[in-house]
Amino acid sequence: MITIVHYIIFLLITIYILLKVIGYGIYEIKQENNKFGGIVVISFSCLVVIFANLVLWLK
Repeated sequence: MITIVHYIIFLLITIYILLKVIGYGIYEIKQENNKFGGIVVISFSCLVVIFANLVLWLK
C-alpha cells in the first residue's frame, strides 16, 4: 500500500529530474544554438512529469 509519503517522494524526485532536464534544454538553446531541440526536450519532459504524477495520484 502506497502512502502519502511515497507520493511526495515521487513528486520531489520528478521535480528534481525536471529541473535537470530544463538546465540541459537551456544549454542546448544557448551553447549549441539548437532552439528546436531545446524546446522539444523541455516540453516533452514537462509532459512526462505531469502525466506520470497524474497517473500516480489518480490511481
